[in-house]
Amino acid sequence: MLIRAEFLTMRKMLIISVIFSMTFSIANASPNIDIPSDAVKAIELPQKTGKLRIVSLANGAAEIISALGFRKSLVGRDIASTTTELRSVPIVTSGHQLIAEKVISLKPDLVVIDAGTGPKSAIQTLKSANLKVATIPEAWNLQDMYMKVSAIAGLLSAKAEGKQLTALMKSSVSASKESIGWKPNVLFMYLRGPSSIYLIGGPGSGADSLISAIGGVDVGAKTLKNPFNTLTSEALIKANPDVILVMTKGLQSVGGVSGLLKLPGVKQTNAGKRIRIMSADDSLLLSFGPRTPSLLAKLADGLKSLK
Repeated sequence: MLIRAEFLTMRKMLIISVIFSMTFSIANASPNIDIPSDAVKAIELPQKTGKLRIVSLANGAAEIISALGFRKSLVGRDIASTTTELRSVPIVTSGHQLIAEKVISLKPDLVVIDAGTGPKSAIQTLKSANLKVATIPEAWNLQDMYMKVSAIAGLLSAKAEGKQLTALMKSSVSASKESIGWKPNVLFMYLRGPSSIYLIGGPGSGADSLISAIGGVDVGAKTLKNPFNTLTSEALIKANPDVILVMTKGLQSVGGVSGLLKLPGVKQTNAGKRIRIMSADDSLLLSFGPRTPSLLAKLADGLKSLK
């Protein structure tokens, strides 16, 4: 699907690192909760002294490799893996396009990619250079996330570590399911103001998995058919969310909360009337990796405070 493919690229694009705060919009006199990248902590196993040389180009895969204990094996990464611990690992992409020459120069034993890695010509160049290139599955929900961990662990001959990390992540995710005190209808909106991209998340957007995991109802998944749907006032008013969830940079791209309220139909929803807006870092919200359990806890805390 074109929109989904475009979103896969978009969700890897905007990387920010700021100090966590739960900010309140004084102008609107209602809470606007923001969860920056540094607000959450990754679940990680003890680090190993690895002999492998790994270049990770799949979305967020470097964070999983690090969490499995193989951070010292990483010699290159893509722009979407943004934890503090990985900042010393060179980025080997230009934007989201891998640079084959950079990868080859690192002499990796393993290059990890997914369906969103490109261009295809560069991948073929890596294969022609006799590099081992392995494709792992993408993750669009929590179950996909566990499968992704397992796939990466298998590539690293670390199945035991994969099971251990998965168990820790599942335990943390379960802990975030404690009662938030209400069952809000939450709507995920994907916004890119300069490009005039205004989408409503539906079933399979990725956000639906997160919202349901913390006891909310993804009202877009209930009322719409596609993972991403063009914003219309009719669709918003029909969904009538109690809370709107957006990405931080997406919210900034439309002029913040005041700009969001000017979009068609937003003011007519419960969320718009009470200005219940939650935002999370672009590189974090749909990363589905070792920081996701901590993110869920922060999202749950946010929904509690908006009751």
